Amino acid sequence: MRLRHGPAPPAGFRRGSPGLLIVPLAIIVAVTVVDINSPTSIHLGPFLVAAPAITASFAGPGLTGAVGALAVAAQILVAVLHGGLMTPNHQAQVAALLVISVLVTGFRYVQDRHQRRFSQVQSVAVAAQQVLVRPLPERIGPLRIAATYLAADAEALIGGDLYAVAPTPGATRLVVGDVRGKGLSAIGEAAVLIGAFQGSAYRNLSLPGMAAHLGNSVHWNTAHLTAADPEPTESFVTALVLDVHHDEPFLTMVNCGHPPPLLLREGTVRPLEVRDPALPLGISAPAEGDYQAETFGFAPGDLLLLYTDGVIEARDATGAFYRLTDRVAVCTERDPGALVAHLRDDLLAYVGGTLSDDVVLIALTRTDGIALTRTDGPEPRADHP
Repeated sequence: MRLRHGPAPPAGFRRGSPGLLIVPLAIIVAVTVVDINSPTSIHLGPFLVAAPAITASFAGPGLTGAVGALAVAAQILVAVLHGGLMTPNHQAQVAALLVISVLVTGFRYVQDRHQRRFSQVQSVAVAAQQVLVRPLPERIGPLRIAATYLAADAEALIGGDLYAVAPTPGATRLVVGDVRGKGLSAIGEAAVLIGAFQGSAYRNLSLPGMAAHLGNSVHWNTAHLTAADPEPTESFVTALVLDVHHDEPFLTMVNCGHPPPLLLREGTVRPLEVRDPALPLGISAPAEGDYQAETFGFAPGDLLLLYTDGVIEARDATGAFYRLTDRVAVCTERDPGALVAHLRDDLLAYVGGTLSDDVVLIALTRTDGIALTRTDGPEPRADHP
């Protein structure tokens, strides 16, 4: 997962400021020298205000104030040499420059304070992201995995899309989902589902049992919010829950109204469509029997791509949808990390850098030597024994 964060810039010198400082200093020197050597009827002192204004664009309040003070001192020197400091014109110029320098320094201080607060909030958001949607390890058993998360809200690091992974006996279990809505308003629902998934991993539930557990957790949370909110909004989660078996070349999947994953095998790309998708989680209180698991072949060399509908519903400037299957088919990358990075960059370029919905992309492949037992004819579509 990409974490979009960084340390707060210092309040004093910023990156590149030592070199940039030459500009306001040169303005002060040039204006002072030219003004002193000009006739007394010509007043260039007002140009000195450019020095603190330019400094505030790259430096903190301390350095901005220092440059402003230096500009005021230069204006006083010009006044002394050009008719005396007590002349009304020079007094007005000094007072105006002093007031503007104080205002610019004050604005710079307020902006730095806001920037520091934003950096603190962002650091908390990064910590929340790592707790709620934890970065996936590059390897789990025989699997290699890569993932990326892009939030639609410009100032958010997380949103309504989610994924998680947990070990089960002989398999790796994954869930990927999409809460109705986007951004910060959907984080609560995502947290409920991820907490239910991770909290029940030790119970070794069957795949349909896990789907029912997640559905009941989301439904209970929605009912609880409905009781507290006189005007609740409809809430549900589309999700895929799947087990990738370690000792057999198969994966087992329950689809709850989510876009089907794509299987890349020997240059071909096809969606893994289940015969009877279940309803999205949270619409009702489900039972284990409401979900049917189906099995698909997944051998070494195969690559599985999981995603949320923010990918396939993304549009370019003309309103055309992003055709994920076609884009994957022409992509030559078959390493999980390289494929995810390519699709992330390609998607952002397609939409012009601004997403309308949260996006999750997960690619995984297996590195063991298990071979498919049936390479011709249909693949198994029922629960694998």
